[in-house]
Amino acid sequence: MPETTPLLPNKPPSVPSGKKIPPLPPPTIPSSSQNNNTLQKIQPLQPTTKIGPQRTSRTTQKLKLLPEEPSLEEDEESGREVYSQVTRIKETSARKDAERLGKSERALLPRVTAYCTASSYRMKEMVRWLNDRKKKNHTWPKLIDECLYTPFKFHKADRTKKKIGGNNNHDDLIRLDEEGGEIDLTQNKKDVFLFEYGVVVLWGFKQEEESKFLTYLEKFEKEKLAEEDIQIEEFNYYITKSYQPRIYNDFITLRDGNNYMMKLSISHAIAQSTKISLFEELVDNTIEDTQDIPQQIALVGKVDMKRSDIMKSIGELFILRININLHGSVLDSPELMWSEPHLEPIYQATRGYLEINQRVDLLNQRLEVISDLLQMLKEQLGHSHEEYLEVIVIVLIAVEVIVSIVNIFVDILADF
Repeated sequence: MPETTPLLPNKPPSVPSGKKIPPLPPPTIPSSSQNNNTLQKIQPLQPTTKIGPQRTSRTTQKLKLLPEEPSLEEDEESGREVYSQVTRIKETSARKDAERLGKSERALLPRVTAYCTASSYRMKEMVRWLNDRKKKNHTWPKLIDECLYTPFKFHKADRTKKKIGGNNNHDDLIRLDEEGGEIDLTQNKKDVFLFEYGVVVLWGFKQEEESKFLTYLEKFEKEKLAEEDIQIEEFNYYITKSYQPRIYNDFITLRDGNNYMMKLSISHAIAQSTKISLFEELVDNTIEDTQDIPQQIALVGKVDMKRSDIMKSIGELFILRININLHGSVLDSPELMWSEPHLEPIYQATRGYLEINQRVDLLNQRLEVISDLLQMLKEQLGHSHEEYLEVIVIVLIAVEVIVSIVNIFVDILADF
């Protein structure tokens, strides 16, 4: 059964071993020759390039075999038997075959691209729009829990067959080895998977077609993301009967290009990974923007900020935590896996390839850092208020003492 992944657990999770996320830089402590009461100038961070989703499978050539979806005659097969399919294929053989696909072949293979463009989509309006385009774009929208699926065709799609290499006898095949392993380029069905939480996964679209579809999508977006905040996950896929479905080096292998339920299982994990990458960027940017605060405390023992600035920082941190927790259900296993348990092994295998569990653990740990920073700012604000009250009390006492002294002198002068 699907497992949920809670945000902000009671105990902070351990740091996953495979991640290479840079820790917060240590505070700069002044030398003995420097004035301890003077705050050293904190060097601003240099702008970094956008690296996308923080998963090692983008660079480590990770292989994940996908359990095949059972046929109708195999509906009674247990989950353990479905998982056992993975052990029937040697990993080294699958990896060796996948390595034959290089950059030149990637450019000719169909694309699988996920875009996180908004906080959410207006699903009901999107269904009505797709129903109106049945004749024009051959759409057939279908709501499957929180996902909207539809095929989609463009009128002027380029159907030209492309040939790879000079030794192939067929323009629509890529030969993987000398024993008959082939990729069928004729099965390139365009499918759209729209997720309510602001992610769309496009199968079989060309890059210019993706851009065109995203322009269609703009009028259904809620809280559209800025262009620099849009998250993208890119894969390629191909159809072959020669090997078991798998994901290797961001190549997805399928046996049947028309099986939209298997694509849906994979798309769920890809969409979650894309949404998580948005959370990762938000958290990283927040930590970078507020890292001077711990350094100031380490140097002078207090935050050198005005009360209004502290309140603004507290508000920004609260907004970040609220946004992530409101979308926390995005990180859980979808309800579809309860109603269609035979799809869960495919979903879990893709989720494992994308390292979602490890990334969520790291995200939770960074949220704990933000939570600690928020608590520290609250305490600083409380201390500042207490200090202000103490100053007022001292001033009032001083005034009372002065008034008493004046009264004494007046009484003495009156006696004379």
